[in-house]
Amino acid sequence: MFDSLKLLLSQNISGPHQGVVIDVILLAAIAVTAVAGYFAAKGLLNILDRIVRKTPTEWDDDLLNRRFIRGMAQLAPALLISWLLPNFFDERLAVHHWAKILTSFYIVWAVVHIVNVTLSNLYNALARRPRMKSYAVKGVFQMGKLISIALGVIVGLSILIGKTPLAIITAVGASAAVLMLVFRDTILGLVASVQLTANEMVHRGDWITAPKYDVNGEVIDVSLTTVKVRNWDNSISTIPPYSLVSDSFRNYQAMRDSGGRRVERSVLIDMNTVRFLSDKERTELTEEGFLEGVELPEGSRIINLGLLRRHLEKYLHESPLVNHEMTCMVREMEPTPTGVPLQVYFFTREVEWTAYESIQSDFMDYLYAVVRRFGLSVFQSPAGSDLLALGK
Repeated sequence: MFDSLKLLLSQNISGPHQGVVIDVILLAAIAVTAVAGYFAAKGLLNILDRIVRKTPTEWDDDLLNRRFIRGMAQLAPALLISWLLPNFFDERLAVHHWAKILTSFYIVWAVVHIVNVTLSNLYNALARRPRMKSYAVKGVFQMGKLISIALGVIVGLSILIGKTPLAIITAVGASAAVLMLVFRDTILGLVASVQLTANEMVHRGDWITAPKYDVNGEVIDVSLTTVKVRNWDNSISTIPPYSLVSDSFRNYQAMRDSGGRRVERSVLIDMNTVRFLSDKERTELTEEGFLEGVELPEGSRIINLGLLRRHLEKYLHESPLVNHEMTCMVREMEPTPTGVPLQVYFFTREVEWTAYESIQSDFMDYLYAVVRRFGLSVFQSPAGSDLLALGK
């Protein structure tokens, strides 16, 4: 068929430029055929797209989307040209040589584009799945794209200079030290992304703090070269992934998932106010309900600080806002020159910041108010008004 077409053209076209005119006509015919092949392939793939969208599964919808179909359709013209060229032109002709190089370049570009689109579709599909959404796999897919582009560049150079891809890789290997220096952050980012994902150190949506980088907020993206964090003041911090591997950081997600957030606060009790309670004071505390349900120590002598500690423990155990499945206690710490630290240690059921701070503040407000009722006082450095009162 191809020989018959060339013979027909040579019989009907004459003149001093017969060969050039025939070559132009053949190239135009090949170009028209390639364009027709593109639309034909696109039509067939659109039919496939309709079939895919009617299936009950979602994975095929994510992978075989419009971008993938367009990329596959763009590959069809190059395959047609590479098949038609040897049948119309002698391989020794310059037109065949350059057309073959351009076509090969186009095929390499189309294949790399399809691979990158496939990787993007796969990542987007995983990111939309609730079970996989939190995993930091974006860096792995980005590295896959870089590898496919690098291979495409190597194959493209081998086509241009007429050498095998292995020869190009060997030449590049000689400058490996320079390449490692240039792509240092990318290589470190890939290794860090794999470590972060494999060890489940950080996920999207986690609350992390990294004091060295002034980071305190929620992770919104983990890529090959950056970890993006939205701080609680709505500013955005970006840090390299390998910094989370090489330096320490704190991840609060386990606290969120546990259903309890710790309160660990202390007040300094003035040691001069620690004493035994009188019978009258005990009676008044009982009448006001402060000793209801409190297990009193044996003996007639009861110390006000110990009684306050027992009352606060009962108060915590009766509160529905406290997670009683976790540690809950009130304890005295080692005395200091500024007083005896009375520490409350418990976990709230609310882990979100606003609710947690409200519960913590309410309890501390109650503690500050009830201390004086037990005949105690909180140590406080003298204020200006205190010094003025001494002078009067």
